[in-house]
Amino acid sequence: MSKGKPQDDSVFDIQRIRDIVKLMEEHELTEVDLQQGDDRIKLGRGGQQVVMPASPPPAYSAGPAPAAATPSPAASVDDGSITINSPMVGTFYAKATPESKPFVEIGQMVSPETIVCIVEAMKVFNEIPAECSGKVIEVLVADQEAVDFGKPMFRIQPNS
Repeated sequence: MSKGKPQDDSVFDIQRIRDIVKLMEEHELTEVDLQQGDDRIKLGRGGQQVVMPASPPPAYSAGPAPAAATPSPAASVDDGSITINSPMVGTFYAKATPESKPFVEIGQMVSPETIVCIVEAMKVFNEIPAECSGKVIEVLVADQEAVDFGKPMFRIQPNS
């Protein structure tokens, strides 16, 4: 800011944007959406995200999201299956819209890039990839159910 110029209270104030970007980096946030009157700014960085069509938000209100983490398949039961765990606190969505088919179903083969669900945290809808290859043998979470960080969402039988 130049000396003698009063600080702008607009959401488009460059110093305010820099401060928000710094906070996003410090707290590993992927998106911030600000609105002031008719002016709106949406800042995003990295990660896979999808914006869902306008629909009533779920009754569950997620608290602040923990540091972003990638879903890491973890060893599960003795049958050799692995789990895909939630990378954040939020709401699990098995399908993109209420009318859509689920992203994956029991018996379906997945690859590391296959999107298996969406986890909504703080109004940001994050696509969750399988990050492993195999067959979906169990869905452990109901659609629109609240999930915690690390909660198993799917059981996968890895490719042999």
